[in-house]
Amino acid sequence: MADETNIVEGGEEPKRPPVEQPQTPQTPQTPQTPRGRGPGRGRRNRPAGDTETASEGQGGEELTEKVVFINRSAKVVKGGRRFNFSALVVVGDKKGRVGVGLGKAGEVADAIRKGGEAARNQMVPVALREATIPHEVFSRYGGAKVLLRPASPGTGVIAGPTVRAVLESAGVKDVLSKSLGSENAANVVKATLKALQSLRQREDIYKSRGLEIRRIDHTPSAPGAPSAIG
Repeated sequence: MADETNIVEGGEEPKRPPVEQPQTPQTPQTPQTPRGRGPGRGRRNRPAGDTETASEGQGGEELTEKVVFINRSAKVVKGGRRFNFSALVVVGDKKGRVGVGLGKAGEVADAIRKGGEAARNQMVPVALREATIPHEVFSRYGGAKVLLRPASPGTGVIAGPTVRAVLESAGVKDVLSKSLGSENAANVVKATLKALQSLRQREDIYKSRGLEIRRIDHTPSAPGAPSAIG
């Protein structure tokens, strides 16, 4: 026996009016960021950029502080992750003294402060010749290799950001440099500092060997007369 509840005359079902669905307000969609690039999940090792601040040393001299590199490390513990930061800081007076320090802390500001204090306590003198270096020097530290060459006035500091931070803090204004080997910021900075420490003035070299510097008098003399050599 056929079901008569859905059958009417003519054998067709009656057309029911469409039921209107209640419209819900649409929320704006936020653009999705790539995985691993959200807030707090960027690159672990990143350069800090050209961040320079001025401070005063123990003797009252004005010091410049530059943050070269900031590294973030994470430790997985119960309940989440525990982050730790390390900052590589270069401090110098731009008059021939420079120092490098590494600070570690749970916050970026504390790591920079500790790195600056360590750099101030480890400042060393550097032999400069006016605004450049006295001679060519090559140095290496670990896998990093740094080559420095003196340049004529007006050349500027031709160097990358890591080497530039050390040279400018020491007071070098005209120099040619080339960073070879590893690009690790800590090794490059230490190789640059080692190269600056190996610089020696001509007077110091002659003095260590027990010699005197021969100075030539450039005053014009009569034709045929021997030049005066002091």
